[in-house]
Amino acid sequence: MKRIIFALVFIFGLGAVQAQQVISSSGNTISTSRGDFSNEVKLNFLNLIALGSIEAGYEKYLSDDHSLDFQVHINDRFGFNSQGSGKEYKTNSLQAAMNFYFGNGLNGRFHLFPLAKLRFGDFEEPGVEGVITTNMNSFMIGVGGGYKWELSSNFAFGPYVSVARNFSDEVSARFTRIELNGGFSLGYRF
Repeated sequence: MKRIIFALVFIFGLGAVQAQQVISSSGNTISTSRGDFSNEVKLNFLNLIALGSIEAGYEKYLSDDHSLDFQVHINDRFGFNSQGSGKEYKTNSLQAAMNFYFGNGLNGRFHLFPLAKLRFGDFEEPGVEGVITTNMNSFMIGVGGGYKWELSSNFAFGPYVSVARNFSDEVSARFTRIELNGGFSLGYRF
């Protein structure tokens, strides 16, 4: 319970940082050398196609070099584990990250991000005496990186990968403590 409370405080704390952003004198958008935008909505279409997992996100640019990133994962899988043979994930998660962009590429840049993730739900699989249910409620922290191509002032896409450690003993008894995640996102900036 303490871990869940800590995760919620951490996620809401990142949201409070958003309120302290510097707003340019021209209005509510951040004027950067890369375009006039301060928001991006995005979808990880690779995991949607491959796993049926919906990963939608919102990125709030605080400057040209960093942003807050909030994501919702529906039908979240542990890593890239598949369903089938009676195995079923009934899990969702919330993720918060801080993206740090670097490089001077004209069409894109690398980014690194620390993350915090809160997963909740159950995993069911057949056992000798019926269905075995694993409580997947867990708090995770990790780090990731990726590349984002900027197609125009409004569209961006690119691959990313992250690794996180979960702090649930029940999840770790069934899966490993380390989880790998990745994907390819497409975003619209405004």
